[in-house]
Amino acid sequence: MKRLFTTFAVIGLLIFGTTTFTVAQEEEQADTTVQEEQLDTTQAADTTAAEQAEEGEAAQEASSGGIHKQIKQKFIEGGPAFMGVVLLALIFGLAVAIERIIYLNLASTNTEKLLNDVENALEEGGIEAAKEVCRNTRGPVASIFYQGLDRAEEGVEVAEKSVVSYGSVQAGLLEQGLTWISLFIAIAPMLGFMGTVIGMIDAFDSIEAAGDIKPSLVAGGIKVALITTVSGLIVAVILQLFYNYIVSKIDSIVNSMEDASISLIDLIYKHNKK
Repeated sequence: MKRLFTTFAVIGLLIFGTTTFTVAQEEEQADTTVQEEQLDTTQAADTTAAEQAEEGEAAQEASSGGIHKQIKQKFIEGGPAFMGVVLLALIFGLAVAIERIIYLNLASTNTEKLLNDVENALEEGGIEAAKEVCRNTRGPVASIFYQGLDRAEEGVEVAEKSVVSYGSVQAGLLEQGLTWISLFIAIAPMLGFMGTVIGMIDAFDSIEAAGDIKPSLVAGGIKVALITTVSGLIVAVILQLFYNYIVSKIDSIVNSMEDASISLIDLIYKHNKK
């Protein structure tokens, strides 16, 4: 009986020890699994943070590159052929516009001061003194005054016709170069639209060659098309602003010429009556 009891006790101890060891081993494995999962999570978080840092640095480098680098990149993506022609249209248009602006600013004259000087010269020294004032004054208004004074001795009607005729000549000189600016305004969007059509043709050629429609095949041609179109429209808008400013400046000078010419005829009439 004692032997049987001892045997059962030993068997019970063995079973209890084995169970305890198994439970301990499972807990150890569970702890190891949790630690591994935490380590993986930490590594994933570190990797994500590193990727975000790299993306931030790349974005910072792109933004620090300046707008000129972005324009250069878009210029290359749009294709040197059409983008180069559009750029030439912008350069030539701006050159003509700046030349016209400088010319018109130099042609502007203080007509009130000029009329007072001419009136004083007519009273003090006659026609020759007034012509000398006009010779020493810059601008189309002074040139028109000189032509009218040069014919003043032949009568008011002859002087008026001379002023009107020479005024038309001066107005034509003021409007020189506007046709070139209009040409560049019209041709820049046309070149952009031509690049659009060619980009779409290239896109469809790529689709035909591949035998399948893929976004990557179509995107390239459409991107080129849109860049050339936007570039042409931007050039047209810039030149249109300069064109409108020049036209308004010409209108202002022509109005001053007409008003001053009427006042000059009155001065000549008063001088001839004396």
